Amino acid sequence: MMAKKREKKDAKSKAKPKVNEELEGFDIEIDTFGEIKTNFDIDKINEFLNRTVDDKKLRDRKDLPGTKKSPPDKEDSNKKK
Repeated sequence: MMAKKREKKDAKSKAKPKVNEELEGFDIEIDTFGEIKTNFDIDKINEFLNRTVDDKKLRDRKDLPGTKKSPPDKEDSNKKK
């Protein structure tokens, strides 16, 4: 019985993932020292994430613009009945 040949990762690693239009061309790598290297400014990435991702920890903060109120818990609505 012969051992199975492993597929090369080179072809798989060259495929580009689907990304939001605002992040088109975004590339990120980790070098041999474990440092993150990217071709986008970190402030631009954070701005994008703040606009598009709902952060549960920040939902109820009134001092941050654009934060959404969290929906009432189901348990709370059941207690009122």
